Amino acid sequence: MNLAEAKALGLKFPERKRKGRGVGSGLGKTSGRGHKGAKARSGWSRRIGWEGGQMPIYRRLPKVGFNNKNFEKVFTIVNVSDLEVFDAGAVINLEAILAKGLTSKEKHSDLFKVLGNGELTKAVTVEVDAITGTAREKIERAGGKVVVREKKAHRPKFVAKDGSKRKPGSPRRRGATAE
Repeated sequence: MNLAEAKALGLKFPERKRKGRGVGSGLGKTSGRGHKGAKARSGWSRRIGWEGGQMPIYRRLPKVGFNNKNFEKVFTIVNVSDLEVFDAGAVINLEAILAKGLTSKEKHSDLFKVLGNGELTKAVTVEVDAITGTAREKIERAGGKVVVREKKAHRPKFVAKDGSKRKPGSPRRRGATAE
């Protein structure tokens, strides 16, 4: 065992490099910073994610994750004036509209909505998921009837999936059952 090595193991901090103390020190002139450029200047620090002008990885990779647009309600829409092609007393729903070729079905949607543009002279029954006030008024003025389909029932707000009524954000108790 070498006594010098044993003493070296006990050092808390390594000896610091004294930069910029002349050519003879080995760390003089540019002080280990190379020649010119931003990195050679005082005050330069690299921003997180900076890759020297190359397109950074957070911009090269595609965005993934939650997007509220995925949950947007999309309706197949027709106007009141479009319903004039049906006979009096007809039941009009999304299937009847598509069968007549009045419109095409909106992407990934089984929802049907009627807007109030135009006039209607025949008494018809309209089954919809949504309807504007003016459209409802014009259909009923012509002697027709509006049936709004029930919306899909979701679980009530602030009720946990297990059915317990704990406050939102509070941790679940171990062994807790639905109240």
